[in-house]
Amino acid sequence: MKLYNTLARKKQEFTPANGNDVSMYVCGITAYDLCHIGHARSSVVFDVLYRYLKHRGYDVTFIRNFTDIDDKIIKRANETGMESGEVAEKYIQEFYVDMDRLNVERATVEPKCTQHIPEMVELTQHLIDKGHAYAAENGDVYFRVRTFDGYGKLSGRQIDELESGARIQPGEMKEDPLDFTLWKAAKPDEPSWESPWGPGRPGWHLECSAMSEKYAPLPLDIHGGGQDLAFPHHENEIAQSEAATDKDFARFWVHNGFVRINSEKMSKSLGNFFTIRDILAQFLPETLRYFLLTMHYRSPLDFSFEALEEAEKGIKRVYTALDQIEAALGRSKWKKSPFPEELTQELADIEAKWTEAMEDDMNTAAALGQLFNAVRLAGRIAEDKKLRQSEGARDLWTRIREDVAVWAQVFGVFGQQPADFLTELRDKRAERKEIDPDAVQTKLDERQQARKDKDFERADTIRKELEAMHVEVKDTPEGATWDVI
Repeated sequence: MKLYNTLARKKQEFTPANGNDVSMYVCGITAYDLCHIGHARSSVVFDVLYRYLKHRGYDVTFIRNFTDIDDKIIKRANETGMESGEVAEKYIQEFYVDMDRLNVERATVEPKCTQHIPEMVELTQHLIDKGHAYAAENGDVYFRVRTFDGYGKLSGRQIDELESGARIQPGEMKEDPLDFTLWKAAKPDEPSWESPWGPGRPGWHLECSAMSEKYAPLPLDIHGGGQDLAFPHHENEIAQSEAATDKDFARFWVHNGFVRINSEKMSKSLGNFFTIRDILAQFLPETLRYFLLTMHYRSPLDFSFEALEEAEKGIKRVYTALDQIEAALGRSKWKKSPFPEELTQELADIEAKWTEAMEDDMNTAAALGQLFNAVRLAGRIAEDKKLRQSEGARDLWTRIREDVAVWAQVFGVFGQQPADFLTELRDKRAERKEIDPDAVQTKLDERQQARKDKDFERADTIRKELEAMHVEVKDTPEGATWDVI
């Protein structure tokens, strides 16, 4: 398997450092607000990587932290009259609600910053003892950037380039504008913990180093997060961890691309900021998850509600095909008739290409394309009267169904019963178009009665009334069903 390593600036063959064991650390949320579409993308990307590594047979220790003390959390606490710990716990639980809806699996370990203060104090003291950090008179502790020769190796930034824009802000007591905070001295009425430098709290960068090192041996096999974290957060993690341990911090650095809203950067000031819940008010969680996988994880992702509607059509096609396969496999009589070997080989090629796509830097977009190819193959057989009743068709459909079940486990989509999902999707689309399902059912019942009474003119009139409501009627042997046009 190849993964793009930001540190090497190229795709590299991934093998764990310790046999079959994989350690993966991904930066989690700062718990002060509801999660947005950017959080959804990062969470889904690394959830699929976690699932795929397990699919390949690796034993994965997945660490995803929660930042539960931070300036933003304190600010929200002051605005709401809550304690900062209450704010953090509230939004951690809200995170779980959103992630559960998106079918994101729990990480193996989910440490919180405030539960690991002793480890952070110890790491800071170790850096001071080695000359890589210093305590200022006001109780702040800073990392000496110039003492770490490798600073900038992840982001590609040079010290000279960083110098030109670096400034010491009022209240800071840095020796050098490039130095960054490891420990913040306590301010009045803020949460704090005791330390050798006085009461205070850890800096943002410090917590990830301390927590990752506690739960996995260095170097980590994979460290991940959004592209926006590469600098300064991940750069600073590398500096403090490697300066303290004299070991590589992580072997592979994996970053997902930005989410843009209608081709613009997402921003509250621009009015194009969407939380996960804003989106799920109009679309099913599985539709959003599927949409997030339709673009390679390193590419920018343009989000729009129109794009979600297109994704909805795609996911509906797959589920409709799976529903038809289930119906076909439910038939009790199959004929022993010739079945073209090339069709079986075509499916084998699709299976190989699916694996090839996932092995090539987790290209979910290409892998989804192979899933659609399998579904189209099933449809072609269903359209051929001579083939669709053959035992060969049964065997191939069974194999497609089994393939999709495996791929569904990796993707985290297409895992529901097709009929249940299609009903759920229909109802969500009806909700968007303000269609009352009860009113539709009433008209369907009236139409059915008109057909029984052989009043076909009235039945046609009702069909047209439903079409005006954006409702399509489908007559089946089991009765009339409906869908949203």
